[in-house]
Amino acid sequence: MLFALLAGFMLSFLAPVLHRLLGKLLVVPMVLFPLALFAYFCTQLPGVLAGNVLLQGYAWAPSLGINLQFRLDGLGLLFALLVSGFGALVMLYTKGYLGESPLLGRFYLYLTLFMTAMLGVVLSDNLFCLFIFWELTSITSFLLIGFDSDKEEARTSAWQALLVTGAGGLALMGGLILLNLATGSYTFSALLNGEKFMATHPLYLPATLLLLLACFTKSAQFPFHFWLPNAMAAPTPVSAYLHSATMVKAGIYLLARLGPVLGGTEVWQMVLLMVGTATTLLGALLALQYTDLKAVLAYTTISALGLMVSLTGIDTPLALKALLVFLLAHALYKGTLFMVVGAIDHSTGTRDAQMLRGLGPHLKLLAAAATLAGLSMAGILPFFGFVGKELLYEATLHSPRLTWWAFGGAFVSGLAFVAVASLLSYGIFWHKASVSTPVKHAPSFSLYLPPLLLGLLGLLLGLSPSSLAAPLLEQAFQVIASTTTELHLALWHGFTTIFVLSLVTVSLGVLLYFLLPRLQQLPITYQRLYQNGPNKLYHLTFKGFLKGAKAFTRRVQGGYLRNYMVTIVLFFCCLLVFVLWRDAPAIDLSQRVHLLQEVRLYELVLWVLVMAALLYLLNTRSRLTSIVVMGLVGYSAALFYILFGAPDVAATQLLIETLTVVIFVLLLHKLPAFTYLSHQYRKYKFVFVSVLFGSLMTYVLLLVQEHAVTSELQQFYGKASYLQAHGRNIVNVILVDFRGFDTLGEITVLAVAALGIFALLRLNPEKGGKR
Repeated sequence: MLFALLAGFMLSFLAPVLHRLLGKLLVVPMVLFPLALFAYFCTQLPGVLAGNVLLQGYAWAPSLGINLQFRLDGLGLLFALLVSGFGALVMLYTKGYLGESPLLGRFYLYLTLFMTAMLGVVLSDNLFCLFIFWELTSITSFLLIGFDSDKEEARTSAWQALLVTGAGGLALMGGLILLNLATGSYTFSALLNGEKFMATHPLYLPATLLLLLACFTKSAQFPFHFWLPNAMAAPTPVSAYLHSATMVKAGIYLLARLGPVLGGTEVWQMVLLMVGTATTLLGALLALQYTDLKAVLAYTTISALGLMVSLTGIDTPLALKALLVFLLAHALYKGTLFMVVGAIDHSTGTRDAQMLRGLGPHLKLLAAAATLAGLSMAGILPFFGFVGKELLYEATLHSPRLTWWAFGGAFVSGLAFVAVASLLSYGIFWHKASVSTPVKHAPSFSLYLPPLLLGLLGLLLGLSPSSLAAPLLEQAFQVIASTTTELHLALWHGFTTIFVLSLVTVSLGVLLYFLLPRLQQLPITYQRLYQNGPNKLYHLTFKGFLKGAKAFTRRVQGGYLRNYMVTIVLFFCCLLVFVLWRDAPAIDLSQRVHLLQEVRLYELVLWVLVMAALLYLLNTRSRLTSIVVMGLVGYSAALFYILFGAPDVAATQLLIETLTVVIFVLLLHKLPAFTYLSHQYRKYKFVFVSVLFGSLMTYVLLLVQEHAVTSELQQFYGKASYLQAHGRNIVNVILVDFRGFDTLGEITVLAVAALGIFALLRLNPEKGGKR
């Protein structure tokens, strides 16, 4: 599994290069790679269906409990097949959608990187490994949503998705840390096999709430639902892949994975049921009020995600079975419909439902795909969506908590799904119209084949659910339910109460379809209500942060280097005083006053020379004089080093001072005019800060000298410097041999700084260069 992920990362970054080399043929490796992954995961089916769990581990940071550990069980394999299978179809669809775009290589880079990150999420066994891949999905979705970076809407939506899901990522990190502290486990395997005491632990509530918050932001639950419709600014392949089958299902995956560990409590069930059903109702009602087909699909996706969260909250075996079946059915028909809408927009130039009529005779294969997906979405026999809807109704009707609340959400969403499915199949393609929408060009092979395959798969799974879908779903069910109960799927159960409810849903949903023109007037009627929701709160908060950041920057970043240095030094001094006052032992300074009597004459001469130079520096108005006087102070410090037996440090100091003086003199004519501190209080402010810093550092040095810390490193360096490193200067040996990586890091920093300075010098604005 590790090599599969590494191959994905490598291919993603090679995509722009391959685009330049292969041109139109770039689609071949980009489609073959997810197909190869899909084939690899299919080879694991026999073992997983037999109840085996494939575990792989690679050491990364063992001391921190962070390792590359992967787990392939029924749940992980289900999602891995979805991610890789949909990935292959979306890669093919992308070629037809973006065509000859010069940025096709970059798009494939982002898309492949996202696919790899999503695979990492569903395969990770280590908690913190999961977090890394989780955050990577947020970053790559930001890049994909903002792919059309020249459009302000795309940039705004990308930032919104990143900030909302990124905030959820912080909650995820906190929740995982608390989960680890409570259980002592770093992996899902250990959590699932450990003792079931988590619910009684004091950290259960904060850990659960943080993890739920992370899942709610990722899966667009109320009140974080607003980012998903706005993300429709992304190209349609992104919507079809990320926002119907993969990324938004990451939160559902994590809830299902953590259910055996955190589930079964009142907090778990009530929070998931309340939030999930509220999201279901909100998404269903909003989906009926839009004419933009991508917005309609986005809100029905929100409603479907709310249903999945509700089923997780019901937390009965029947509800978990319904969750898995509905998850698979939704991925199939929603991915199909997103691709159909993208192909319609590509062929006609619009995706406004009010402007689309009579497309069936012109786009027959797209019409077939839309009809197949629409029938599955509406829950019509013999499609897989019908199986999912019946299980959904049965699970909500038998909910141990908030039965009518859960069933009401499922029923209302079912009506909305039927109405939307009728719109996207019959209304656009088969409804007779006096004038049909003109088709600018027929969709290419890669635009209609992927949705057609997904639509046919939904029909095929519906015709034989017990043999095609049930075996894998049963293994996934046993993982999330921690039971060996078999999962029986059947297309027909007779004329039961659930079947009657399905008939009522379809009948009322069709009636609702004919009422859509009236419902689409609601946003105008309730405009003020819609303008004051979570989306507006987000934008107000975002603008507030920007204004605050600008005000803070204007206050702190005034453009004066001396003010920056004063701020840094004062902050450091405050921290130092706090630490000394809290932890440091006291020292008696009166016992050290007599040491001043032992000062030699040459030491006193150097001290007087330095003090005279500093006093002269405070009153000079010449920059050249200031440079010379500062050099004098530096050379005096070098003499102190020589007198106290540190010739190597003295040589370094002499070299630095010489270079500093020479460089400053050479650049003197390019520096701005000298600013003299005319106000005395400004001058003495800097004097006070300098004296404070010097006094504190003197006190610290005296403290260290009086309470020296004994360490075995002293003896080790003393012996090993000569015997192993063959060096007589211990300081140099430590820096070069024993702490070579530290020195390398410092050299790297200096090299980067030198490159930056060189780039600034190359600008040369005086000769017309770029500013």
